[in-house]
Amino acid sequence: MSGTLLRLAAFTTDPAGGNPAGVWIGDVLPPAEEMKRIAADVGYSETAFLAPDGSGEPGRFRVRYFSPLAEVAFCGHATIAGGVALAERGEPANLALTTNDGVVDVAIDAGPDRRPRATLTSIEPWVREAPDALVDGVLTLLGWRLDELDPDLPPALAYAGVKHPIIAVRDLETLGRMSYDFDPMQRLMLDHDLTTIQLIWRESPTRFRARDPFAVGGVVEDPATGAAAAALGAYLRERGEITAPATFEIAQGVEMGRPSLLTVSIVPGEAGVRVSGNAVPIPA
Repeated sequence: MSGTLLRLAAFTTDPAGGNPAGVWIGDVLPPAEEMKRIAADVGYSETAFLAPDGSGEPGRFRVRYFSPLAEVAFCGHATIAGGVALAERGEPANLALTTNDGVVDVAIDAGPDRRPRATLTSIEPWVREAPDALVDGVLTLLGWRLDELDPDLPPALAYAGVKHPIIAVRDLETLGRMSYDFDPMQRLMLDHDLTTIQLIWRESPTRFRARDPFAVGGVVEDPATGAAAAALGAYLRERGEITAPATFEIAQGVEMGRPSLLTVSIVPGEAGVRVSGNAVPIPA
């Protein structure tokens, strides 16, 4: 069983920015243990594994995602990277990727600078009240106070393929001092079946700053989180902060020195949330 392993940076046009992703493309997916081994060798937060879904229809693929530690149900930045990689190999501009939880459509076009740009449409999301124990646990581990949170954007739990608590702060300075003890945060996230924690500051109605602890994936922080961006879009729509058609941007990875830009859109009559971004090869 053979495939091609690529490395791309997603949500950026600069290989030194964005979120690195592994993208493995082959005729048949390897066994799970082999995918986990490859992901660990790559060492990025996630690697996407793609193979034709067996339907015989062009542009339809089965995809599975692995961090260096375990399988992940959905990963936005690896989906963006995988979509761009498939398009550059001659696959159709409209792709259907079957994830563990449903089909994610990916459309490829050329952005204003003519670089390949991918847009994923999440599976149908949901938004719920965040459990007090979860919010209290996150704040305690971060060393943040309750009065530092943005009262206009109360904590919530949102899902758009995987689960993320959304916690908004009043001031960018609070976001800037994001730090935590790794093992306790990993245990808290495992206990609540979380993928990342979406920590945000609203800069304007159409622009947010974000930081995402990713202890369950074996890394302290994710520089660009497409799944959490989709969850945030669902949260803002649910609260009436945005009304379709609407688009906003998320700047992430700034504090890590890997600046990323994610564009989130909601479309009338469409249950899923769209997340768009570039992806570029990482030099060997």
